[in-house]
Amino acid sequence: MKEETKPIRQPQKRLNPHLQEVVRTKVLKLLQAGIIYPISDSPWVSPTQVVPKKSGITVVQNEKGKEIATRLTLGWRGCIDYRKLNVVTRKYHFPLPFIDQVLERVSGHPFYCFLDGYSGYFQIEIDVEDQEMTTFTCSFGTYAYRRMPFGLCNAPATFQRCMLSIFNDMVERIMDVFMDDITIYGGTFEECLVNLEAVLKRCIEKDLVLNWEKCHFMVRQGIVLGHIISEKGIEVDKAKVELIAKLPSPTTIKGVRQFLGHAGFYRRFIQDFSKLSRPLCELLAKDANDFAIGAILGQREDGKPYVIYYASKTLNEAQRNYTTTEKELFVVVFALDKFRAYLVGSFIIVFTDHSALKVFIDKARCKSKVD
Repeated sequence: MKEETKPIRQPQKRLNPHLQEVVRTKVLKLLQAGIIYPISDSPWVSPTQVVPKKSGITVVQNEKGKEIATRLTLGWRGCIDYRKLNVVTRKYHFPLPFIDQVLERVSGHPFYCFLDGYSGYFQIEIDVEDQEMTTFTCSFGTYAYRRMPFGLCNAPATFQRCMLSIFNDMVERIMDVFMDDITIYGGTFEECLVNLEAVLKRCIEKDLVLNWEKCHFMVRQGIVLGHIISEKGIEVDKAKVELIAKLPSPTTIKGVRQFLGHAGFYRRFIQDFSKLSRPLCELLAKDANDFAIGAILGQREDGKPYVIYYASKTLNEAQRNYTTTEKELFVVVFALDKFRAYLVGSFIIVFTDHSALKVFIDKARCKSKVD
């Protein structure tokens, strides 16, 4: 907790009978599993709320026969509103892995095994002194968590740190882990099998429970963080691309944001994405005078150039005032920074069609802004 923080006690929220039954079912399930316990003297109390459990974006026809993008409600999920508790919580800064780096590490192997943690957060115990801070109230009583619940601001970082501590000597060698998704790989069937055995033994040693229904063993490809990985490399999930292609033209600001969010997930595979999406971005901007820059990271193999990564960026108001040469140089700076993890320690060649950039090889002639 932050210094001089006073406990926060909030009243329960009124729910209709149907939603109360959702809460009752969840409370009974957690009580039977020993994850929560009754408590009556906690100075920290957060309310329970119920939110719709929705599917991914799908395209359906409305009553007028028009196709619209929507999320189907599959049911209801009980959760705890820890927002006020999170405000006064001292943030735990543990970095989550970069998604693109995880994908690059696990791709390019012939054989894979994919493991999924069973109720991952609930496998982490909360210190006895801190359990009262997780207290929540509902119509059926007041309870506190013995295990880490969803909704706490430090939960993702804590879980990732725990997973890395379990597999610290295996990560980036025979497997990789992002939250509760574990990817094991090998150069041959036998090697992958040996790596799988090592990971499963570690799970047994650390009492890490897996969800066998979501595990896949000895396969050639699989979906990791929304992308298909295989020996060929990283590919987009065609099912998601087809869904995006079927989305109707957005007619509201929210619709534009949703479309850009879905399309932007695969922006690394789309050359000049910022330029292509500029008309839609301008609909969201108060000042629609933006334009963008783009760069490509490539590598030659057998004399042939291959694209590794597309990167693009929309310029802000100050950057739009740069001169042409300054913008061209800014593209180089942006590319070197964006691709830094790939370039450090390697010989690189910068291709540009702006010959004036040669001037900047002589730093003495650079202006302070571009220097």
